[in-house]
Amino acid sequence: MRDGTETIIGFARTVRAAGGPADTERVQAMLGALDHLDVLDPADVYWAGRFTLCADPDDIARYDRCFAAYFGGRTARSGRRVPPPAVRRYTLVPSPRTPAGEERATDVRLATASGVEVLRNRDVAKLSAAERAEVNRLIALLAAAAEQRRSRRFEPASGGRLDPGRTIREVLRRGGEISALRHRAHRTRPRRVVLLIDVSGSMSPYADALLRFAHAAARAGGRGVEVFSAGTRLTRLTRELRHRDPDTAMTAASAAIPDWSGGTRLGEELKEFLDRFGQRGLARGAVVVIASDGWERGDAGLLGAQMARLHRLAHRVVWANPHKARPGYEPLTAGMAAALPYIDDFTSGHSLGALEDLARLIGDRNARRAR
Repeated sequence: MRDGTETIIGFARTVRAAGGPADTERVQAMLGALDHLDVLDPADVYWAGRFTLCADPDDIARYDRCFAAYFGGRTARSGRRVPPPAVRRYTLVPSPRTPAGEERATDVRLATASGVEVLRNRDVAKLSAAERAEVNRLIALLAAAAEQRRSRRFEPASGGRLDPGRTIREVLRRGGEISALRHRAHRTRPRRVVLLIDVSGSMSPYADALLRFAHAAARAGGRGVEVFSAGTRLTRLTRELRHRDPDTAMTAASAAIPDWSGGTRLGEELKEFLDRFGQRGLARGAVVVIASDGWERGDAGLLGAQMARLHRLAHRVVWANPHKARPGYEPLTAGMAAALPYIDDFTSGHSLGALEDLARLIGDRNARRAR
């Protein structure tokens, strides 16, 4: 079923890339629907997706094209109609122990938004094994796209700054006659994203979900995303987390991390990162995300000095601390107190909903400093 789930997730990404409303809830609804249908029957897959990934009639033609291209390797023919589905209705049979007068028939829904909403706000450290598997599947759907930044290069534009070179060439082609002025504008390109995930013992309830989030970001951002684990050693995980399958990527990352559930020396690891990779351009102008609870066992002064150094290089520094979601939390540990002055965005990252917020922060060029 895992291969089938990956196929459906890939199809949903195709619909979303084409402009369809294939958000996390709709994809979850499609996967829930297919739990009651035959995933090997193209008609069942088609209707499960059409009922869940289309928001209005205008989405149907786009959906048909994506379905034909993704599953059939061709473009859908215009005017093609799929036969109407046979609507099946299910009811729950009351238990023999149900008292008389309390029997009731209940429609079995293919997917419930309320169930997804409950999972979205649950702390990942408190999930059951089944709930964790469901949340992991939803994390794989997150699109943590980086914000766009202005490039030094130009491209043709319909208005804006005058393009002297193209204008003069156009005049010369027309024998000296000025027919139209040409314009240009700066190109845009994704800003680099760097994620440093704390895998120490105090972060062990959250490290798996945060690494899965990093995998989703690496898959969405391609070569513009770099991932490192930090504990007592700094480990680069970018290559391992670029694997398409989340479980395979996590297995490779786990094998590469030598200090899983160990101590925390964030100051030393951040210094190593800046010494080895900061001057090579990985941190310069990037959105740097640090996921840690801030329990620094090393020198908090060193952490503060390296955070100041990072803040000067990076475009924005985002810190995700799972404990921030707890009522009455105050960043009073030595590590958090030293780092806080150099953090642009302070969030939690303790649940699926918090990871969705973190994904939006990564792509929000207008993010404000929040402490």
